[in-house]
Amino acid sequence: MTTITIKDQTASGNILNEIRIKVENERTTLKDIITARVLSEVNSYNENKPDIFKGLIQPSDTERTLNGFRVKKNKNIDAEQQVYVALDAFLKNGYFVIVDDEQITDYDQEILVSPETEISFLKLTPLVGG
Repeated sequence: MTTITIKDQTASGNILNEIRIKVENERTTLKDIITARVLSEVNSYNENKPDIFKGLIQPSDTERTLNGFRVKKNKNIDAEQQVYVALDAFLKNGYFVIVDDEQITDYDQEILVSPETEISFLKLTPLVGG
């Protein structure tokens, strides 16, 4: 298992959010990284039920706030639906992913990761999911 840090950034380089996730292997794909990220965010939300969900994809039935998305009280977020929407959004250029200063355009591309690997997600449009 390798722990990596993912940063959400604006096009101008401002960091909006930073999370750490675990990936199974040093050799992985962007699809696996996106999936691990979304599952980590949703599982953390569903376990702790904070007032605001901070994640890559806006779940349906939520309200956008300055710091994330407000979810209806005691409502679980569907992790599988969120993964599907996140992968689809990547294919439709809803966000870009930069790994060690290189834009990854194919989510099946193999990536070698280590704790020092720099991964940035640049969101282009609001993403609404399940």
